[in-house]
Amino acid sequence: MSHTTTSSERTAPRKQPTHSGEGHLVNNLVTFAVMMVLFLGAVGSLAFFDESNVWAFAVCLTLFFLAFWIPQSILGRSDTGPALAKGDRKA
Repeated sequence: MSHTTTSSERTAPRKQPTHSGEGHLVNNLVTFAVMMVLFLGAVGSLAFFDESNVWAFAVCLTLFFLAFWIPQSILGRSDTGPALAKGDRKA
């Protein structure tokens, strides 16, 4: 006993939403490389830190902050979080 469908019940298959960053390989690799350089620069600047030279620590904190803040707030979708939480996938 199969069910027959009428023409009004037939719909086009739904397109799956694309994942974040899908199809942007070069852009993702460049962004990753730049942020990794910032992070490694922060870690590397600690080699110059001692009690008389506090600038190395200030450079470390600044580079570390930028390496995490830029992808999460500027490049990310942090401004659309409330819209996505309400179920608006077009945000």
